[in-house]
Amino acid sequence: MKKNNNSTQGPQARSMIQFMSLYIILRMTHKQLYNLMIKVGQAVLPHVFQTCSATSLPFACVSNALNKPKPLNLDVSLPSIHDIRWSLARLLYLFNIQLERNVATFFVVLLLACFSFVVIGGLLFFKFRGNKNSLEDCFWEAWACLCSSSTHLKQATRVERVIGFLLAIWGILFYSRLLSTMTEQFRSNMQKLREGAQMQVLETDHIIICGMNSHLPFILKQLNKYHEFSVLLGTATARRQRILLMSDLPRKQIDRVADNIAKDLNHIDVLTKSCSLSLTKSFERAAANKARAIIILPTKGDRYEVDTDAFLSVLALQPIPNMDSVPTIVEVSSSKTCELLKSISALKVEPVENVASKLFVQCSRQKGLIKIYRHLLNYRKNVFNLCSLPNLEGMTYRQIRHRFQEAVVCGLYRSGKIYFHPNDGEILQQTDKVLFIGSLRDTNTKKPEVILDGKEGNHEIHNEEILEKDLEHAIELSKVRLANIVKRPNRSGSKGSDGNLGPKECILLLGWRPEAVEMIQEYDNYLGPESVLEVLSDTPLDDRINKASNINGHNKLKNVRVSHRIGNPMDYDTLKETILNIQNSLKNEDVPMSIAVISDRDWLLGDPAKADKLSAYSLLLAENICNKLGVKVQNLVAEIVDSKLGKQISRIKPSVTYIAAEEIMSLVTAQVAENSELNEVWKDVLNAEGDEIYVKDIGLYMKEGENPSFSELSERAYLRREVAIGYVKNKKNVINPVPKSEPLSLEMTDSLIVISELEGEQPVVL
Repeated sequence: MKKNNNSTQGPQARSMIQFMSLYIILRMTHKQLYNLMIKVGQAVLPHVFQTCSATSLPFACVSNALNKPKPLNLDVSLPSIHDIRWSLARLLYLFNIQLERNVATFFVVLLLACFSFVVIGGLLFFKFRGNKNSLEDCFWEAWACLCSSSTHLKQATRVERVIGFLLAIWGILFYSRLLSTMTEQFRSNMQKLREGAQMQVLETDHIIICGMNSHLPFILKQLNKYHEFSVLLGTATARRQRILLMSDLPRKQIDRVADNIAKDLNHIDVLTKSCSLSLTKSFERAAANKARAIIILPTKGDRYEVDTDAFLSVLALQPIPNMDSVPTIVEVSSSKTCELLKSISALKVEPVENVASKLFVQCSRQKGLIKIYRHLLNYRKNVFNLCSLPNLEGMTYRQIRHRFQEAVVCGLYRSGKIYFHPNDGEILQQTDKVLFIGSLRDTNTKKPEVILDGKEGNHEIHNEEILEKDLEHAIELSKVRLANIVKRPNRSGSKGSDGNLGPKECILLLGWRPEAVEMIQEYDNYLGPESVLEVLSDTPLDDRINKASNINGHNKLKNVRVSHRIGNPMDYDTLKETILNIQNSLKNEDVPMSIAVISDRDWLLGDPAKADKLSAYSLLLAENICNKLGVKVQNLVAEIVDSKLGKQISRIKPSVTYIAAEEIMSLVTAQVAENSELNEVWKDVLNAEGDEIYVKDIGLYMKEGENPSFSELSERAYLRREVAIGYVKNKKNVINPVPKSEPLSLEMTDSLIVISELEGEQPVVL
């Protein structure tokens, strides 16, 4: 038996040695032989085809020469080596492109190669084993060699060992490439998740914020405060509010900004997503139709780019179904863009015009106004509320505003518009909403109650105004009130006064940027004729004039004369010379002077903290120069982004006022995101053409020695077509005082906070 085995293995070994020798020889000479065969083929094949074509016809030699077939002259030569190499390179190129698009392509190629090796190895085993094993067992043996490298050691014959060895080597290469491919695929998927562009958001009742700018920190903080208050009231649907921050910036940069802002915000969760803000697919993956609100922030500095980007983002939302119930708050730069965005159908768009420049002018002319705005935007205090009261349907506006103890009734919201001064006889309709200022806690826990029978209740006012049941008594009370207020003639003039002449003032504006044109226009709405506005900045004069002419700002000025000076506002000599020139031009006239510092365009493009420092330095330098020259300044204000720095400066210099107009606009945007109907309220309050908040002398509403209640002061303000919302006593603001029926000990140096159309004394309307 042993001899037979040796006799059978001898021929196989010899054949194996011959086969390996032939393989080595062919391996060494295949390139030269291959090139030689190609050259011989290229030289011989044309003659062979011609001969075959001639001899294929049996009677070709005796046929007519005219009937001989003409050769087609086809190029049947083999491709050159260069063409073959280019074809192989092309195949490799296409494979790399597919591999770049999808890493799993290489995984498929590996599986096909593995299957091919198993098939080839199984067939070789089946052949060299002389049909001793079945084909299935041979395939399984090949697969075993491929999976486990030690399997080839169990092979009996030399040929089987060589085949097993080759399969084992390929198995090692296969599994190493398979592992690297799976790792790369996992890394690719993780990268997509990090970018967030392909990730589908599965959230409901979340808030989407598109874009990142200087307003983002204030908006996130405001939303955090609102949700914190909602949790305390028990009206929140989740413990933490989900915020989805979308931007076209890289995901790492978005995460870095979000982590820096939200690290101390414990009531919101900020998710990030890097994607295009002008594609519908991006908003579909963000579950925009299931969001609570969508906020679109501008990311460009140019006003036209701001409005264009906002318009494209809103258009991307339109194809998404069920978007008519999701409020979309968009910050735009002009009122014309607001009208354009509202014209887009199938969307609930609430454009918020960025009136930070106008807000700066309002706050620069009234000390303490910025604190009032902060109060009305703080959810922990008294804020604007719109409440639907169907049980009050049919009551007159006079009855409604007399019967609230814990709130100040400001007007009616009807058909999408706000009315601050309805007539007392106006009947409340079912679709109307009452606008009032009060605590958010009272608004969410209980509806305001109305006392119809004069009995005591939660909101009853024990005051003589409730007992006015007949017209004669009401007229007598009106006469008494008219005797205690200042009457003015009913004549229209500037925004600052109801007379023909507005207040004449002198304004020194330090700094320049494109929005300064809007500030100048706003000053013209408040000031009277012959007012002077001097601009000092190192911005070239051509840039200022061109910007003003493009917006047609200076051409519409009626009351303000604008002059420009070139110089650095932080230079002591330049600033001193400017102040002296202004004083000399006034010719010893008693004209109030104000100094306002705005952030220069170059400052804002850099670090905002640096811009705040430069603004603060310019303002303090101006104050120091005025003190040395003996120049009396009515208002010293500076535009500062960081409120902490502003408060620090105010503590050191109480005469200096800081105005964070951009922060106020951010808080307005956040409040509109929670209640989109409040957009009309703030649009009217922050617009010079509507009603605004003013701090007026208490002497306009009472005489010295009187101690009227806040309810009585509210009635007197109503006769002047004003809404009293609070008062200022000892430089402290009191908004929505409770109780309203108690007498107040106010001095003639105190003030009343009202919502009014004009800043000056208003006509009395009976």
